[in-house]
Amino acid sequence: QVQLVESGGGLVQAGGSLRLSCAASGRTFSTYAMGWFRQAPGKEREFVAAIKWSGGRTYYADSFKGRFTISRDNAKNTVYLQMNSLKPEDTAVYYCATETGVRVGVRPVDYDYWGQGTQVTVSS
Repeated sequence: QVQLVESGGGLVQAGGSLRLSCAASGRTFSTYAMGWFRQAPGKEREFVAAIKWSGGRTYYADSFKGRFTISRDNAKNTVYLQMNSLKPEDTAVYYCATETGVRVGVRPVDYDYWGQGTQVTVSS
């Protein structure tokens, strides 16, 4: 089992920035990649970014390239999502997840463990 705890969400004005954190504990040695997803009310959960735990290669959905940056601190078993130039449409619950497979996926079903989510609200 892997436990994930997100933090860093909150209320921010449009154009502002937030940094989300996700701390992992438990059987983290089995982690192949960690990802961030988000889900807005009435919408499906969508892929934001992912990072391979070994090597640190990053993957982004096209709509977030240039604004969001994923990074990790292996020593702290923590992954981060730096979000800049936030827009009201970025308002959602943001989730981190771990994948124990052999390739980085972009679908929620590709991920094995999930955090509880952290709310990000961007005001106009």
